[in-house]
Amino acid sequence: MSSGNVVEHKGTLYGVGLGPGDPELVTVKAARLIESAEVVAYHCARHGRSIARSVAEPYLRPGQVEERLVYPVTTETTDHPGGYQGAIDEFYERAAERLAEHLDAGRDVVLLAEGDPLFYGSYMHMHKRLAGRFEAHVVPGVTSVSGASAVLGSPLAERDEVLTVLPGTLEPEVLAERLASTDAAAVLKLGRTFDGVREALEKAGRLDQAWYVERATTEKQRVEPLAEVDPDSVPYFSLALLPSPVNAGGPFRTARPASESQGRNQGEVVVVGLGPAGREWTTPEALAAVAEADDLVGYGPYLARLPDNPRQLKHASDNRVEAERAEFALELARRGSRVAVVSSGDPGVFAMASAVLEVAAEKGDVPVRVLPGLTAAQAVASRVGAPLGHDFCVLSLSDRLKPWEVIVDRLRAVAAADLVIAVYNPASRSRTWQVGAARDVLLEHRSPDTPVVIGRDVGGPQESVRVVRLADLDQSDVDMRCLLLVGSSTTRIAPGVDGRDVVFTPRRYPA
Repeated sequence: MSSGNVVEHKGTLYGVGLGPGDPELVTVKAARLIESAEVVAYHCARHGRSIARSVAEPYLRPGQVEERLVYPVTTETTDHPGGYQGAIDEFYERAAERLAEHLDAGRDVVLLAEGDPLFYGSYMHMHKRLAGRFEAHVVPGVTSVSGASAVLGSPLAERDEVLTVLPGTLEPEVLAERLASTDAAAVLKLGRTFDGVREALEKAGRLDQAWYVERATTEKQRVEPLAEVDPDSVPYFSLALLPSPVNAGGPFRTARPASESQGRNQGEVVVVGLGPAGREWTTPEALAAVAEADDLVGYGPYLARLPDNPRQLKHASDNRVEAERAEFALELARRGSRVAVVSSGDPGVFAMASAVLEVAAEKGDVPVRVLPGLTAAQAVASRVGAPLGHDFCVLSLSDRLKPWEVIVDRLRAVAAADLVIAVYNPASRSRTWQVGAARDVLLEHRSPDTPVVIGRDVGGPQESVRVVRLADLDQSDVDMRCLLLVGSSTTRIAPGVDGRDVVFTPRRYPA
C-alpha cells in the first residue's frame, strides 16, 4: 500500500424537492436525506421565514447546521449597479460559495426546494454553479402543477392534448397568444402578475375555463374560478390552471371537492372523548375521527396527548375559554375544515360537547357530532372494583359556572337520596376549601365510615388510588387531578386476594 497519498473526501450536494406544500407529499427518499444531512440549506426572504423549511420541519433533527440563503431583493426594485439581475446573480454566487465551504470540508448538503428542484426553482442556480465541482444529485418532487391538478380533481391533459407551462411574467399579449394555441395550460408565478394573466386569459377567450389554485395541498389551500378572484388577495405561491378540454364539463367537475370544500357549511365538528389517559383508553372510533381531522382544537395538555401529524394543525387554548374554543372550532368548519374538538374522558361529562352544541345552536349552520369516551369516574371505579354498581350521580364541585349554594343544595339532595356520588373538579389551585365543606355537608346524611375513593391521575404515570373513611377525607390530599367516589349506605369494602381493598356497591338495595 502506498503511503503519503491522502484521498480528499468532499461532501455531496442534494437538491431535494419537497412537493407543493403538504409535508406528507415529501418522498421517502427526500425525508431520509433531510434527516441524515449534516447541513440543511434553504432560500428565504429577509424576514427569515422559509416555506421550504416549514414543509421539511417534520424531518429535521436537532444538531443539524442550517444555512439560510437570504435573498437581497424580492422585486426588481434595487440600487445595485447591475440592476435586479446583477443583484440576484451576485447573491447566487455568494450562496454557492457558502455551500461550497461545507462541501469542501466533507459535509453533505441538502438544499431544500419547494415543488421540484429543477422546475422554476432556485436550486437550479446552485446546481449550475456547484455540480461541476462536487458530486450532485437531484431528488425530484411533486410539482405545484401536479398538486393543483390533484386538488382541482381534473386531468391536466389526455390523449393528444398539449399541456403548456407558462410563467406569468410574460407580457399579456405573448401570454394570450400561447394560451390561445394550446389545449391545456398552467400559468405560474402569479402574485403581482395576476392582472396581466387575467387579461391574457380574457384575450385568448379562455377566462371562463380558468381556475385559480393557491397553496395547493396545504391547510391554506384555496381554489376558485379565476374570474372571481380579487387581484389584491393573490400571493406568489399560486397558479392559474386551464385543465384538459377533453374532460371539460365531465364528471370531474361534479366530483371535484377542492373549491367546494373551502366553502361554507362543508366542514364538520366532531367532539371527541379521549378517555382519561393514554391511547389504550381511547376508542377506535375516537382515534379514527382524530386521524381524519384537518384541525385539532382543545385544551393544551389534552392536545399534547395526540401525536403530531404534519398534515394537521393543533390549536391549543386555556381550559377556561370553552365558549371561545367552541366558536373557533365552528368557524374553522365553516371554512371547510374537518375539526376534532378533543376532551379528556367523555366530552359530554363536564367537557366540550355541551359548549360546542350551545354555540352551534345559535346559527345552526355547522354539523356537530359527539363521540363518547371512557369517563374518569369509570376509570377510577375500575381500579378499586365496582363502587358504581348501583344508582349513582355525577356532580362537580367547581363553583366557576354555578353558585356554591346550588352545589350545597345538590349535595344534600343526593346524600339524602343515598346515591353513590362521583365528584368531579373537587379542588384546584385557587379552590382548596370546598372538599372539607362538601365532606361536612355529606356527613349530615352519611355514616363517618362511608368509603371514599380518591383517584389521582388514573391511567397516567403518577396514578394513585386510595380508599378513606368519609370522616377522614382531608382536603390536603385532594388536588385538581383527583376524582372522588363517595359510597352510599350499601357500599362495601372487602379484602382482595392481592391485599388491596375491593370497593363495590351491590346491585340489590335492602327492602
